[in-house]
Amino acid sequence: MTAHVPDKPALEGLEAKWDAEWTEKGTYLFPRDGATRETVYSIDTPPPTASGSLHIGHVFSYTHTDVIARYQRMTGKRVFYPIGWDDNGLPTERRVQNYYGVRCDPTLPYDPDFTPPFEGGDNKSSKAADQIPISRRNFIELCEVLTVEDEKQFESLWRDLGLSVDWTQTYRTISRESQAASQLAFLRNIERGEAYQAMAPTLWDVTFRTAVAQAELEDKEQPGAYHRLEFHGADGSPVFIETTRPELLPACVALVAHPDDERYQALFGTTVTTPVFGVEVPVVAHHLAQPDKGSGIAMVCTFGDLNDVIWWRDLDLPNRAIIGFDGRVVSEAPDAITSETGRDAYAQLAGKTVFSAKQAVVELLRGTGELVGEPKPITHPVKFFEKGDRPLEIVSTRQWYIRNGARDEELRARLLELGAELEWHPDFMRVRYENWVGGLTGDWLISRQRFFGVPLPVWYPLDADGNPVFDQPIVATQDMLPVDPSSDAAPGYDESQRGVPGGFQGEVDVMDTWATSSLTPQLAGGWERDQELWETVFPFDLRPQGQDIIRTWLFSTMLRSTLETNEKPWAHAALSGFIVDPDRKKMSKSKGNVVTPADILASHGSDAVRYWAASSRLGTDAAFDEKNPTQIKIGRRLAIKILNAAKFVYGFELPEGHSTVSEPLDVSMLTELDEVVRTATAALDKYDHARALEVAETFFWTFCDDYLELVKERAYRAESDPAGKASAVLALQAAVDVLLRLFAPYLPFATEEVWSWTHDGSVHTAAWPTTVSSALPSGVVAELPQHAGLLPLASRALVGIRRAKTDAKASQKTPVATAVIAGPAEEIALLELAAADLQAVGRIAGLSFATGDELVVQDVVLAPEDKPEATA
Repeated sequence: MTAHVPDKPALEGLEAKWDAEWTEKGTYLFPRDGATRETVYSIDTPPPTASGSLHIGHVFSYTHTDVIARYQRMTGKRVFYPIGWDDNGLPTERRVQNYYGVRCDPTLPYDPDFTPPFEGGDNKSSKAADQIPISRRNFIELCEVLTVEDEKQFESLWRDLGLSVDWTQTYRTISRESQAASQLAFLRNIERGEAYQAMAPTLWDVTFRTAVAQAELEDKEQPGAYHRLEFHGADGSPVFIETTRPELLPACVALVAHPDDERYQALFGTTVTTPVFGVEVPVVAHHLAQPDKGSGIAMVCTFGDLNDVIWWRDLDLPNRAIIGFDGRVVSEAPDAITSETGRDAYAQLAGKTVFSAKQAVVELLRGTGELVGEPKPITHPVKFFEKGDRPLEIVSTRQWYIRNGARDEELRARLLELGAELEWHPDFMRVRYENWVGGLTGDWLISRQRFFGVPLPVWYPLDADGNPVFDQPIVATQDMLPVDPSSDAAPGYDESQRGVPGGFQGEVDVMDTWATSSLTPQLAGGWERDQELWETVFPFDLRPQGQDIIRTWLFSTMLRSTLETNEKPWAHAALSGFIVDPDRKKMSKSKGNVVTPADILASHGSDAVRYWAASSRLGTDAAFDEKNPTQIKIGRRLAIKILNAAKFVYGFELPEGHSTVSEPLDVSMLTELDEVVRTATAALDKYDHARALEVAETFFWTFCDDYLELVKERAYRAESDPAGKASAVLALQAAVDVLLRLFAPYLPFATEEVWSWTHDGSVHTAAWPTTVSSALPSGVVAELPQHAGLLPLASRALVGIRRAKTDAKASQKTPVATAVIAGPAEEIALLELAAADLQAVGRIAGLSFATGDELVVQDVVLAPEDKPEATA
């Protein structure tokens, strides 16, 4: 073997060197020519949100995916490994607002010469009042500029990490191609009756002024208080309820109790009068009422929580909503408040925030004597938008929905069926999907009152009075896509008819970002754009993602695929765990405990960081301590050892005329490695990358610490034992060749560097080893496995020899006059095959063997030290 080994191999600089080489040679390009669905392995890679910086959690999960991609490539698959950027949506808008000090005001005209007040700094304390209002078009232009810059930084970091993605297969969720695909899928949802518009109670974030879907909710523990209020029965008797939201008393439409609650049987079918506002409301029965909560009878308001929505819908109650889009009490009192006293009381609430209105109602109740006792402080879960800072309200709005199985049992059953067919890694994650599908309470709300997103491709005709006819939407035609109804005229109309009676009105809402991200297989795979590619990659083989977005990204993608093709979009789902800080708290930007990876990669090297990530199994959380990254240090040590061990092995020359692995210890080592290959391969086939790494690493350290030491003396000998030397050298080189390929998916830079010393081409396109024999010329090892168990026995004996010298406080280089190794007869018979190597490594002049109960090294007699002759 001709090797070109550097004098001092090092990890530093390998990332830049090999990224440039891989790019120039197209190492990771998808080999499309001649590809068929059977020869392709396709990955639906998560598109990271381009709104700031990546964090260590991204490095963790994307490394897991890359290990699988590299493995599949080495097994001979044509790997389709694209990557996208999720650049539309609220996170991008927030970043642009803070980065440039602006906010969007759609009523303003476009300013072609606009210059933002500042750039950079992510001024998170910037308040809306301090931000300069700009037109929607100006705002979107800034979004475009900033996301492109963020994406360049993301790509640079991914290249440093060594992701083997095909950088010619990228997409942006806001590109014209993505908008066209997203709009087309939505139009087909309309055609099939899966998408519809409705005026309905909507979860609403008052800060961002946008609707929120069920999947975007987050419960946060908040302080509150139970207020005991006195309602009045028809006969004047009191009826007590307890509520945490007395400010919604003007919106009360009923009292509700459980149908089996004996305390309220006489009240069902009667009416009671609300305190302060004097409105007569019915007392009704519903199974969701909780007899053991509060007084057992609840106030139904429009709308205080999701139970109120269910009661309002199921019991056909009126809507008396009083909270506006800004989170304040609207100025006009509900028509049901007719008394002068009630309307005067309402006037004291109008325009107030929810918090201030609550205080005002409590004072009014105290004034009328209808507040019983003092409020009782509690802590309870309150629903927030996952990216919001204030509790959600429920307001009535007109929104677009996609059916998701909440009210369609046939669709729900199909989603559960496809979820059962999907291979989950780990399998216990499956239940999270099933629980989500089984617990859906409403269809998927996909419209958002935001600006930087995919426009909903619909318009509404205006009647003779200029009012929009919402139940007769005008939909775009496919040849128009992508389209923006806020600036493009409706089909069959021209721009002069916008906003005039008999004309049209464009939809200004955009789609929820998940409505586009749910189509990542279509966006990456060329759906309706490149049919040949689509048929080659779909359904995809793998969906890798975080466990926290099963209910959003995984479910929504499964839903869209089911609606469009009635089949699941992938064969496997790989779910990574969370990254937690040293206190075992999940890392998140909101908690301020996120670690950015750039410095970690620079200081420790990418292979070391990848090793840390790949050491964790799918679905398992991993702790990261920036101050003491132990696993990363272990990974760096491993990468350095690979360089140095390979340099040592490649320093031996093969004697001419000898090409056989003949020594029992060498054959045993290759036999052990053969089992490692089988175990690692089986683990990777089951998506257990951590197990594959573990067995390869365990063997590697045995190979370096024991086998290399045992055979190096023989490997140095040429004249005295050319056959023995050849056997050692061939076995050493074969083992390194196999180990490089086993480690290549995990440590791509170090393994590529070593591979280049002795091979043409890349280790990452070399064949994955199926057996050790596949790494050797035919006939080099006549038969495997042979001498199974010899290497572990020799390793144990070597440990005993080393310990004896250590106990004698002697150097490991100290010669041994005599030593005895005792053990069970069958072990001794096997160990005698490696006697010469043990004598050489231990510098033992006389080695003998004896039988005993267990393998031990005994009767070690050190050779007398050579003493210099006395001088006169």
